[in-house]
Amino acid sequence: MAELVVLYKTPKDAAAFDKHYAETHIPLAKKLPGLTKYAVSTGPVGSPAGPSGVHLVAILSFNSVADIQAAFGSAEGKAAAGDVPKFASGGADLLIFDTKEV
Repeated sequence: MAELVVLYKTPKDAAAFDKHYAETHIPLAKKLPGLTKYAVSTGPVGSPAGPSGVHLVAILSFNSVADIQAAFGSAEGKAAAGDVPKFASGGADLLIFDTKEV
């Protein structure tokens, strides 16, 4: 398995972010070829030290890192990636990695 974790930092307008993310971005991202699971955080995203500066965490699961790379090379991936600047005014960090159960 492989994961794409997106850490969306606190946007300038949280309500506008939430609306666009729910109504536009999720439907785009759910079309990514090879996507096996898509989960997002709910409520505040904290850290052991308190507030994190992260507004939302998205976790997208695929069978492999190669599948993630192929998904973002597709037309659907380009559409999803191109949408991010339209709502993520605080920026976003993307992390891609293989996983194993331990």
